[in-house]
Amino acid sequence: MFKIIKGKKKGSKQEAIEPPPGPNPSSDVTVNHASRSAIVIDQQPIVRPPLTTISTSPPQPGVVEILPMLKDVPVADRHVLFLKKLQICSYIFDFTDTLKNTMEKEIKKQNLLELVELVQSGSSKMNEIMQGEMIKMISLNIFRCLPPQAHENTGTENLDPEEDDMFLDPSWPHLQVVYELLLRYVVSSDTDTKVAKRYLNHSFVLNLLDLFDTEDPREQRHPGISELLEILGSIINGFAVPMKEEHKLFLSRALIPLHKPKSVNLYHQQLSYCVTQFVEKDYKLADIVIKGLLKYWPVTNCGKEILFLGELEEVLDATQPVEFQRVMLPLFTRIGRCINSTHFQVAERALFLWNNERVVTLIAQNRHMILPIIFESLEKNIQGHWNQSINELTTNVRRMFIEMDPDLFEECQTRYMDKEAMVNEKVKQRELTWKKLESIAS
Repeated sequence: MFKIIKGKKKGSKQEAIEPPPGPNPSSDVTVNHASRSAIVIDQQPIVRPPLTTISTSPPQPGVVEILPMLKDVPVADRHVLFLKKLQICSYIFDFTDTLKNTMEKEIKKQNLLELVELVQSGSSKMNEIMQGEMIKMISLNIFRCLPPQAHENTGTENLDPEEDDMFLDPSWPHLQVVYELLLRYVVSSDTDTKVAKRYLNHSFVLNLLDLFDTEDPREQRHPGISELLEILGSIINGFAVPMKEEHKLFLSRALIPLHKPKSVNLYHQQLSYCVTQFVEKDYKLADIVIKGLLKYWPVTNCGKEILFLGELEEVLDATQPVEFQRVMLPLFTRIGRCINSTHFQVAERALFLWNNERVVTLIAQNRHMILPIIFESLEKNIQGHWNQSINELTTNVRRMFIEMDPDLFEECQTRYMDKEAMVNEKVKQRELTWKKLESIAS
């Protein structure tokens, strides 16, 4: 139950005030003597449980006061006033009912906005107690149970937000300000890192990562991986060489497996940058990266294949001959299949590798191993690919191999013709066998 208490002159009589119309008309609203306007909460506030266990607890029922601005009180009183404002901001209201507790919600929002301005301006340095209480308040607001995702109910994934009903959290007007407060606190030059680490700890980060599963596009979409990778790219760029073993493990155990999800296109640009940074820092990591790409290479997703081929070219740009030789056999077996892809963009992207001088140099140095692998793919394209531009690109690549080593090309061509002759002979023998069986059966 909420009661509004408003200041009156001494000796004035109590006066009843009717509450605004809403779903709870039985709520009591009276006017009593008080030094300032206040809202008394006689009921337990609605608190949404966090996603995982955290060290915070909801505030106890009490008074949500209309407090003065921090800048309007003496410096000596700001500490207590700051903590009172945090307590007000810790109340979690039910936003599904827009007519309920409208005044209280507005009071909370105004206090949140003031806190954001305070932290952003750096006009008041917070001590450790104030910082701890502020992080508790932030945790109470943002760590909450999320509704089931759409695919959990329908059994489908990768829903188009433009075609399906999007979930919009009704508490967003407050959540947005709380997120802004957290951001301003983290990036503020006045924030003591050692103190902040005590509250923005491992548990806090895990709870924050769980929130990336929300389907509210205003809050965070597609688990926020692209944003995290963008930050990580700058961090990797600053790694010292030789690289630490833990950084190499992070590459193989965290970054490379990110190529597996179907939704990799949503963050591939940032992921590719991070991976390429590793290879540029330590060229010996090239074979690990290329083997990782081959491990997660898409079989039926042509869009992903085009992305992988683009990333592969960037990695090959930073690859040294020794590392290239370790992966060239499985690599060009895969490239040969891409060249023969019926999806012309995949075949085109694979053939574009021969436009890269660095890649051509590596191929030329190892042509005796590479040409026999992809010769058949080149010949099949020339003989029967449906797309004319692919035929022309294949012819150009074929001409490059002839110029590199005419004798090697002629040798590969002879082997190919012999193989084709054997295949044709087997086909003829199979047809004769079937004819004999048909004649016997008739």
